[in-house]
Amino acid sequence: MSAIIQCRGVEKIYHQGSVDVPALRGIDLDIEHGDFATLSGPSGSGKTTLLSLIGGLDRPTAGEIKVDGESVVKMDKNRLADLRLHKIGFVFQTYSLIPVLSAVENVEFILRLLSVPQRERDMRAKEVLREVGLEGLEKRRPSRLSGGQQQRVAVARALGPKPAIVLADEPTANLDSKNAEELIALMAHLNATSGITFLIATHDSRVIAHSRRRIEMIDGRITADERQGAVIAA
Repeated sequence: MSAIIQCRGVEKIYHQGSVDVPALRGIDLDIEHGDFATLSGPSGSGKTTLLSLIGGLDRPTAGEIKVDGESVVKMDKNRLADLRLHKIGFVFQTYSLIPVLSAVENVEFILRLLSVPQRERDMRAKEVLREVGLEGLEKRRPSRLSGGQQQRVAVARALGPKPAIVLADEPTANLDSKNAEELIALMAHLNATSGITFLIATHDSRVIAHSRRRIEMIDGRITADERQGAVIAA
């Protein structure tokens, strides 16, 4: 398999007054097409920062990041926006749904930005809501959905444009055990059936247990990288 995400010598330093705070310290990482991988580690280890850089939400201080062969670091704002619309889906722990829109309208929102025709937009949104187990709840607004259902809408919204990659930041953090287990199983199923690459930052041992690749981070460095029990790097 070839790498869909490549990081080489990636560093990120935040400036807090006169103090420089290193968040990432020379990250080298390849994520292959179809990976179902987790980034784990204590708070402050750099997991969320790395996801943000890969997704083009922030810029590295040094190093190179490529997504599907293109340098994210060299892209201007318009090209980054285009990359996020077409190739990367995001799932956050806070759901980030638009409260005045129904479930189907939230999923359609990204498709609308992509200028997908209305009929196709509606069909695709209903299709992915069915895939995540929300058939019959399309018209409900977020306030009328449980936390687990809202997170499923967030997953459906990420899947709407048929992205190559889904980046998820602590997606089970606000869910109870039952809903967390169901969400993990759902993401693993979508990965297996659609080939979408999942990279998930998490503290949740249940998510880590389901992943086929487990990447551990401490103090801005990758300290372990294992696939199916075989150590890749340390």
